Amino acid sequence: QVQLVESGGGLAQTGGSLRLSCQASGSIARLSVMGWYRQPPGTTREDERELVAEIFGAGKTNYLDSVKGRFTISEDSAQRMVFLQMDRVRPEDTGVYYCAAGVSSTASWVPGTRYWGQGTQVTVSP
Repeated sequence: QVQLVESGGGLAQTGGSLRLSCQASGSIARLSVMGWYRQPPGTTREDERELVAEIFGAGKTNYLDSVKGRFTISEDSAQRMVFLQMDRVRPEDTGVYYCAAGVSSTASWVPGTRYWGQGTQVTVSP
């Protein structure tokens, strides 16, 4: 089993910054991709979460178009932590942010291998 614990959410004003952290533990040796997903307000299903940023073992990163240039994903492999630096935040960035970890193949998540954290609320005021 894999455990993911997020921290760092909260309230920010438009244009401000937040930094999310995620600590992975447990059976993490085979994990090769970590990322941050967002559950938009008014949605509840897991399949409604949108990928905000992901980072693969080789350091390759991908971002949701709307956050490119504003958010940065990084990791501390030794500590098995992943971070999301959120700068110049906007009200539309509001949501519950989930840390995810899984196994990757050809730069994609292998179905059925994704683990989720408990989520952390991010609210951006106008």
